[in-house]
Amino acid sequence: MIITDTHTHLYSEAFDDDRAEMMKRALEANVKRFFIPAIDSTYTASMLQLEKEFPEYVFLMAGLHPTSVKENYEEELAHVEGQLAKRKFYAIGEIGIDLYWDKSTLDIQIEAFKNQIKLAKQYKLPIVIHCREAFDEIFEVLEEEQSDDLFGIFHCFTGTLEQAERALSYNMKLGIGGVVTFKNGKIDQFINQIDIKHIVLETDSPYLAPKPFRGKRNESSYIYKVLEKLSELYGKSPEEIASITTENSKAIFGI
Repeated sequence: MIITDTHTHLYSEAFDDDRAEMMKRALEANVKRFFIPAIDSTYTASMLQLEKEFPEYVFLMAGLHPTSVKENYEEELAHVEGQLAKRKFYAIGEIGIDLYWDKSTLDIQIEAFKNQIKLAKQYKLPIVIHCREAFDEIFEVLEEEQSDDLFGIFHCFTGTLEQAERALSYNMKLGIGGVVTFKNGKIDQFINQIDIKHIVLETDSPYLAPKPFRGKRNESSYIYKVLEKLSELYGKSPEEIASITTENSKAIFGI
């Protein structure tokens, strides 16, 4: 059984004291593919170091996270472009809009999002979308930008069934993580109405740990709790869910 974690910040400072042990736990739990989203240029060196340490398992993305879209966002976007010109990446992400922390940057968040969608199309790469309290704004951008060459993952999907179906209409798969195990997460009430071919697994480590680890540091080995919950909701074995979602991730990332 091979499990794919399509979204995990393994380079985070949260793992600085035990990264090797944490990776060992994940690999022993059959998590063999780790897709690593970018935040901003301050993390580039640690992402490249992570890839150097675990080259068989780690696949990097390039991008500017919406909460890092500040006054210097044009410099940051230039850094993303420079990285893409230099080497292979597997997605543009995570990108999108976040109105939870700062609504005042909405205009430049939209500009950065659109700019990076254009880069994804240029490099024929998927996008990985971060959406927090911004479904309407994200859908508005996707409506403008939709085309056959726009595809990717709606990371950490926490919307309604209607929003899930709309996300799928833009060639997106849904990234399902620890929230599906939460009592108040709500997506467990309808997710099995979405065909499993549209689902990928993720942890968003070190954030959003599933039950029973909720509130603690998340890590990629905990993805088995997401797998177990989806197995229960879809009425399929964990092995089947792991296999289907790994194939789905290959369709997105091309590897």
